[in-house]
Amino acid sequence: MVSGKRILFFLICLSFLCFTSTAKDSSAGATEQKTKPGELFPEIKPFKTGFLKVSQLHEIYYECCGNPQGKPVMVLHGGPGYGSYPRLRRYFNPVKFFIVLHDQRGAGKSKPSNEIRENTTQDLVEDIERLRNHLKLKKVLIFGGSWGTTLALAYAQTYPDNVTGMILRGVFTGSKEEIEFHYKGIRHFYPAEYDQLRKTIPKDETRLIPDYIWHLLQGNDAAEQEKCLMALGRLEFKMTRLEVPDETLSRYFSRVSFKDFKQSYIIDIYYASNRLFLEEGQILRNCTKIRHIPITLINGRYDMASPPIGAYRLHQRLPKSKLIIVEKAGHSETEPGITKAILKAVSEFE
Repeated sequence: MVSGKRILFFLICLSFLCFTSTAKDSSAGATEQKTKPGELFPEIKPFKTGFLKVSQLHEIYYECCGNPQGKPVMVLHGGPGYGSYPRLRRYFNPVKFFIVLHDQRGAGKSKPSNEIRENTTQDLVEDIERLRNHLKLKKVLIFGGSWGTTLALAYAQTYPDNVTGMILRGVFTGSKEEIEFHYKGIRHFYPAEYDQLRKTIPKDETRLIPDYIWHLLQGNDAAEQEKCLMALGRLEFKMTRLEVPDETLSRYFSRVSFKDFKQSYIIDIYYASNRLFLEEGQILRNCTKIRHIPITLINGRYDMASPPIGAYRLHQRLPKSKLIIVEKAGHSETEPGITKAILKAVSEFE
């Protein structure tokens, strides 16, 4: 679960990625300028932004882009806990779609920042429904990546009558097998980085890595926290793309602030240590509730953060689903094959 704000933060730092007031302003920029397959739509600003109070404690930030009369699509960012970002607006034709992004509880611009109280998968599902009602939307297309796919599936299984379709990139169903691969099985592919992480953990520690790290974060040993989280960061950084040169990692970690880096992990580790607040097998078991929904599942063949097995198992249970395995691709949405597959899938839902 390494998508969203942290991955975007990484990508910006490494140069991987190359409030307007009225709907009129948005429409002025909502022209079809895309000329090549696999090319994102032009940058566009929101025509509306706001905060929705979803509990006594939490307010979630949201923004609306594109055509207010277009087909509504709700975009779910990764994480948990990372927030949305402008690139997510650019997968959709702004003339044809009413594009809604929001920052989940504790993430991005939502308030309070990094708050774990009243913050579970079920809370986030209800927030999506609150936002849909607040914006007076009927049925919506759901788009999600990485953790956003888990949340999208949980939402659709709770409110199946409100979903017209789904596009899921880097599918993660939240199973014990997937979580253990993420924090343990990955050693078979990145042994050096994994060894560096294990060296920061006591030899007699038997808990799964996120359980230990969450315990560590509750203490005051800043030096141990930094060693452990930085090692985890290097490992997860490697997992996001097919190629991440060691010199690139070194440049990034030589200038990153540990305080900011730690903040980017709090909700992620909290959710992982609570197994995403899902029962084992819940997502796959509840597929019967969404069998009628058209769903496109997109996975990189060599996605080390969300291995294709999750998407494949979903596809087997969902008769109206389409499974796209992108060869020569990993987890990141910025990899050309993944970007192209997303844009094609979106066009099919126009």
